[in-house]
Amino acid sequence: MHAEISFIGLFLQASLLVKLVMLLLMAMSVLSWALIINRRKTLNAARIDADVFEEKFWSGSDLSRLYQETNARRDALAGMEQIFHAGFKEFIRLQKQGRHQESLLEGTYRTMRVALSREVDRLEANLSLLATIGSISPYIGLFGTVWGIMNAFIALAEVQQATLAMVAPGIAEALIATALGLFAAIPAVIAYNRFSYQVERIENHLANFMDEFSTILNRQSAAGAQ
Repeated sequence: MHAEISFIGLFLQASLLVKLVMLLLMAMSVLSWALIINRRKTLNAARIDADVFEEKFWSGSDLSRLYQETNARRDALAGMEQIFHAGFKEFIRLQKQGRHQESLLEGTYRTMRVALSREVDRLEANLSLLATIGSISPYIGLFGTVWGIMNAFIALAEVQQATLAMVAPGIAEALIATALGLFAAIPAVIAYNRFSYQVERIENHLANFMDEFSTILNRQSAAGAQ
């Protein structure tokens, strides 16, 4: 009797559609955890890299030398380093063209804004998939539950004398579908909300750096003009 009411036993005796629902929900749960682990590593790395580069930036290093260091590994840049490299590269290019100060700073800021947008897109990758898993998993589980309970009552109607032992396995297998739906949805929703907040904080951090860097370039450009 114990084997019959175990998860494996209920899964094996479930209808084909309920089995497919359970397998789909388990696959979605595995996918969501893979995305959670990947996004957590990416966001932690982005936050640490930003702190390290910002400390180097404000340590008094010469901007030209810092640009040469980042340019040597430009294919591996991301985050704050990428914004700095893109902005300073554009600043030098426009400066060589003899642009006046307003046009120079406007073009530099626009380039850094594009780099910031690309970085945010990189950090937000697959977050929409997490949100989708979190929103649809309960409904998929509910569909499996409704289908399982419907089959249980149809089978119940075909017998002369109904007992709890006859209907309990069908209802149990149906409720497992709902449980699996919640099991897939809850971590995905929590992770999506947390990661969205972290991306917003990192974006604000990068935007503040971009504004501060623009101010430094403004002073440098004004000094050069004099």
